[in-house]
Amino acid sequence: MGSKVVAGITTSVDGYYAGPDDGPGRGLGIGGERLHYWVFGGPWTYEGQRDAGDATGEDREFLEHWVDANGAVICGRGTYDAAGAWGGRNPWPVPLFVLTHRVEEQPAADTGFVFVADLGTAVRRAREAAGDKGVFIMGGGGVITEALAAGLLDELVVSVSPVILGRGKRLFDGFDRDVDLRKLQVWSSPLATHVRYAVRGG
Repeated sequence: MGSKVVAGITTSVDGYYAGPDDGPGRGLGIGGERLHYWVFGGPWTYEGQRDAGDATGEDREFLEHWVDANGAVICGRGTYDAAGAWGGRNPWPVPLFVLTHRVEEQPAADTGFVFVADLGTAVRRAREAAGDKGVFIMGGGGVITEALAAGLLDELVVSVSPVILGRGKRLFDGFDRDVDLRKLQVWSSPLATHVRYAVRGG
């Protein structure tokens, strides 16, 4: 069967995973920092990210679970660019496969990034790299919905932060499939509720 493929993303209560005008230096868009308060244990800013804190309590337990469970990570080029390529160094302790139409721009091997041209190839190579661990798709939203529509996901994890953004990028915009989910586990804190679902048929 191969490694389990899990997608995870944080949204607002109204379903946005980024505010408007996201991009380098403002990876979650205007106002989007609030989505990831749980990651840093409280308020943070783009300018002060290097000095931000760490997740605590249930949020820390949730985050450590996914870091430990997965042997490879996949993201889209939009996420990679919006994060400023994380300063040129993979933030995960495992290979990070980046979906892009510009595979010829492949970064140096010691950065920990691997550019691939399509989702199917990314999942196959990530499974090979992950060994007996899982594969985690971290976004963006378009990559996650593409994987869901293609039947590639075993599980979906949605972290909902207690904020209404009102505009930006919404997770399931344009998604027209009917998919049944089964709730497996919930982590909850004042900063987010993390719900892990099995994808029926996944």
